[in-house]
Amino acid sequence: MDIVRGLAIAGVVLFHIVWDLEFAGFISGVARHPVWLLFGRCLAGSFMLLVGVSLVLAHRSGFRTRPFLKRLVLIALSAAAISAVTWFAFPQSFVYFGILHAITATSLIGLCFIRAPAWASAAAGIAVFALPFVTSSEIFDTRWLAWIGFASNVPPSNDFVPIFPWSGLTLIGMATTAWMLRGGGGERLAAVRSSGKLAKGLAWMGRKSLLIYLLHQPILLAIIVPLSWVLAAR
Repeated sequence: MDIVRGLAIAGVVLFHIVWDLEFAGFISGVARHPVWLLFGRCLAGSFMLLVGVSLVLAHRSGFRTRPFLKRLVLIALSAAAISAVTWFAFPQSFVYFGILHAITATSLIGLCFIRAPAWASAAAGIAVFALPFVTSSEIFDTRWLAWIGFASNVPPSNDFVPIFPWSGLTLIGMATTAWMLRGGGGERLAAVRSSGKLAKGLAWMGRKSLLIYLLHQPILLAIIVPLSWVLAAR
């Protein structure tokens, strides 16, 4: 789990490096390319799947209230901080419902399915994922409602991960994990140990994924933007 999460956060850092390079004028036509945007969506999807996997694994022996609430509050506060900072930095496209907001909301949704049969989680997940592809309405075309996932014209945002369809992946992840545990897959995965510097490094990144997510963009922008000023002055 740590290695998979580490790969995902490494992908996020790479995605934002390209975005920052284009923002600073070093490259052009890459950050908004459909293939690159699809890569970003895949990264978001992987995190939403991992939320479901983690929920089932963390509470398979009984719901652990304190760790759940501690994690939920930490992620919710981080999401609020992201909104506040981006509102000052990019007021026209600030992050009003990004990946951390989605993880916060989806954790609560997933909580309702902790004790549900795996088939129920899978059915709900498929429905949640599919529904916004078949229906939308201009009623949801405001930031107050777009986060639900049915907007016809989504208000601009540098990171947008609405409840529908993305929470569906979390529920599918929960169902898949429950089936895996029932089939004895949990014991086999638990026996796997990371070896080598790369695997250990990715596992460390996975354990520190929230911290990396919060810090990597300020660090990247603090390096790339001044460098673009220096080069432009020459």
